[in-house]
Amino acid sequence: MVDQERLEFLRQKAQLVRKHIVQMVTEANSGHPGGSLSAADLLTALYFQVMRINPEKPDWPERDRFILSKGHASPVLYAVLAERGYFPVEELSTFRKINSRLQGHPDMKKLPGVEMSTGSLGQGLSVANGMALAGKLDNLDYRVYVLLGDGEIEEGQVWEAAMTSAHYKLDNLIAVVDYNGLQIDGPVSEVMNPGPLQEKWRAFGWHVFTIDGHDFKEILATLEAAREIKGKPVMIIANTIKGKGVSFMENKVEWHGTVPSKEQFEQAISDLS
Repeated sequence: MVDQERLEFLRQKAQLVRKHIVQMVTEANSGHPGGSLSAADLLTALYFQVMRINPEKPDWPERDRFILSKGHASPVLYAVLAERGYFPVEELSTFRKINSRLQGHPDMKKLPGVEMSTGSLGQGLSVANGMALAGKLDNLDYRVYVLLGDGEIEEGQVWEAAMTSAHYKLDNLIAVVDYNGLQIDGPVSEVMNPGPLQEKWRAFGWHVFTIDGHDFKEILATLEAAREIKGKPVMIIANTIKGKGVSFMENKVEWHGTVPSKEQFEQAISDLS
């Protein structure tokens, strides 16, 4: 059980992560704020409370792995990695700039802490399967976490990978869908409705939880429960708000890949303070 002091620490850290996200995309005049902000609480919980990692040894064989399958949300991953100590926080200001290690999509060959180069949607779960299966074959007890976008799971490869996860009984694999309901072209339910999600993932052989993706108490309790599931992979459907924390971005599809003006940036920082 996590005490109130720790929960408050996580909430404050997530707000700081959100500030970094807004600052990064504004300075770069490019990026994807909406889906980065919706995932901030989930990644904060993983990196600051749940995962077994060592920023000083990013290639430690027994570390837990995290894959950001929706690679366009790189600002949230970079902000969390920097705050966790994988590289200097000051480097966040180089986001999407020439010769920066912080490209628009994560590059595993350039930045410590990035487990997979992502950006082509639909591929993260397949790679997570490989990592999870390797852990079992090597008798290592690490876990693999992967974050998928709700629009991303319209990709057919995701469901091929879902069958594979269950077939090999990858109970060291925990996947999360950032279910904010919006993708670049509009509401997910109108573009290509992947629902009902719980029933689909269960039919594919997964143990499924559904949570509030902004409630740290619920996030942590579910991640703890997920580690106790044996014989099958776990899917956590996290109901989130696109643009969470910034008043004029929340639940607005246009903020999928739009960046704030100077005035909007100031408003966003005020909202997050």
